[in-house]
Amino acid sequence: MLSNKRIQELELVMEFEKVEECFKEVSSWIENVGRKGLKETVNLDDSLEMLLQAQKQFKEFDLVASEYCKRGQEALKKMDRWEDFSSVDVHSYRVKLQTYRDQLEEFCTQLDETRHRICETVRLYEFFDKVRQGICCTEERVKS
Repeated sequence: MLSNKRIQELELVMEFEKVEECFKEVSSWIENVGRKGLKETVNLDDSLEMLLQAQKQFKEFDLVASEYCKRGQEALKKMDRWEDFSSVDVHSYRVKLQTYRDQLEEFCTQLDETRHRICETVRLYEFFDKVRQGICCTEERVKS
C-alpha cells in the first residue's frame, strides 16, 4: 500500500510539472497584463459617450481575461486529486498549487466585479441621460 501511494504521489508530481507551464503562463499574464487592465477601469469617465467607449474596450479585455481564467481553472481542476495526499514530499507542490489557486480566484473575482461595476455604471448613466432629456423636453414645452 505504501509503495502504491508513493507511486501515485510521484505520478502527481510528474503531472504537476506538466500542468505548471500552464499555471506559469496564466500567472504571468495576470501579473503583467491582467492587473494593469483592471486598474485602467478604476476611474471611469464622466460622460456617457466616454463610458460606453470604456465599456467597449473593457469587453475586448474581458474576452481575453476570461479565456485566461478558464485555462487556469481547467488546469487547477486537473490537480484536484492533490487534496487526498498529505505527505511531506508533496507539500511544496500543494503550496505552489494553492498560490496559483489564490491568485486566479482573486483575479477572476476582480474581473467579475469590474464587469458588473461597468455595466451598472453604464445603466445608471443611460438612465440619467433619459431623465435629463425628459427634463429638457418638459422645460421646452413649459416655455412655449
